[in-house]
Order: sequence, then C-alpha cells, then structure tokens
Amino acid sequence: MNIRTEKVQLAVEGEAQPMPGYLAIPEGAGPFPAVIVIEEIFGVNGHIRDVTERVAREGYVAVAPDVHHRDAAGVELKYDQEGMQRGMPLIAKLTEKGVSGDLRATLSFLRARKDVRGDRVGCMGFCIGGHLAYFAAATTDVKATASFYGGGIATFTPGGGAPTLNRTQGIKGKILCLFGGQDQAIPKAQVDAIRVELDKHHIRHEVVVYPTASHGFFCDQRGSYHEESAKDAWTRVKKLFAEELA
Repeated sequence: MNIRTEKVQLAVEGEAQPMPGYLAIPEGAGPFPAVIVIEEIFGVNGHIRDVTERVAREGYVAVAPDVHHRDAAGVELKYDQEGMQRGMPLIAKLTEKGVSGDLRATLSFLRARKDVRGDRVGCMGFCIGGHLAYFAAATTDVKATASFYGGGIATFTPGGGAPTLNRTQGIKGKILCLFGGQDQAIPKAQVDAIRVELDKHHIRHEVVVYPTASHGFFCDQRGSYHEESAKDAWTRVKKLFAEELA
C-alpha cells in the first residue's frame, strides 16, 4: 500500500511546547484504524520511522511521538556505544505525568483526524518504548498492544513508584509481549512475572520468547538483529492488529 509521511506537532495539555512526531498515512480516504509507535532511547530515528511506515503500509494511520521531547527533542542517536551513553540517561528523566500526558496528546491527535477510526487505536513500542506500550495498555483505552523487549516492566515505573506491572489489571485490550531468550537486560524471572500477572487478571495476551534472540532483535540496524525472530514477531504483530483493530 502506498503511503505519505510528514512531521507533525502534537499539543500536550499544560505545556507550552508541542511534542514532535512522525506520521505515516495510507493512501485513500479512510477512515483507518491507527497505531502509536513508541521509540527506544535512540529517538524517532531511521528505524522507528521505518517501523511507522511499515505499519502504515498495512493500512493504519501510524504516528511515532517523540516521548523524550522535554529533554532531547528531535534527538536521533545511532546504535553504537556513544548513542547508548547519550540515550540511557533519558530513561531516568521520564515521569508518569509526562508519559501520561504524551499518551493523551497522541490519542487526541489521532482521534481529531477524519482519516482515523478513533475507536480502533493500537500501540507498539521497543525497549523503553515497549515498557511505555505496556503502560499505555494499562492506563488508556488502546485496543491492542505489542510490547517488544519492554525493559523494567516488572521492576519500575517512569518517575518512580510501584512497577508498571502492578497496573496490569487495567489492560482492556489484547497485549502481545515479545522477548529474547538471550536478553541479559530482561531476565527470565521478569518475563515469568509478566506472564503470571497477565494470567492472574485474565488479560487476553500472548507472551513469546525467542530462545536464541537477544535485546533489540527486531532492529535490522543493530548487531543484535535476529532475522528469523524479527520476521515471526512482525507476523504476530500484523495478526494482532488485523484481528483487534479491524
């Protein structure tokens, strides 16, 4: 499917400066279901833009909000040691209030568009974005969520306080959680804790662990890219959104 893209500005309630975003729209009149794509620590860079465009080609209005806009608006980091050193401190600067405000702003932006079906919005994210996607699933009315190697879901929440995992009972839609079995940043115990909590609250879910994949396995710009796992994960994401957002 042909698409068009543009940079956009999203108004965040109570803040003077808007939040930048990257928007990809399928050709046609719509209205289309929509998907929020949440970045890693590396910004709305080439990889995140590519994912946003891939989602749009499947028939969704897709937007990637710059959730680090308060501290590093427009930053685009490479997948190298320097990029990691510059990006990691951004996690500590996230707050529950800020994340919640950004999610509300993104949902409002989408639902104000005539080409979007406002009752059919999904979310996906990677690394810290995978964590924030889980947070979005538990605190908003998104219908379907794909969380890729969401770090710290079982151990913290943005800005401090009880872990985001404790919000699991708030998930209203279906959630797909994707992890690498060799991911040293997300131990098996944390993955098991997520699975237990989802089961406990009878959340419709699927937790997938790729035994030979590690952190960042979906990103073909990283040394940890694992093609087989990435292809399978993308198939699962497409199925999730097709079934839940149609």
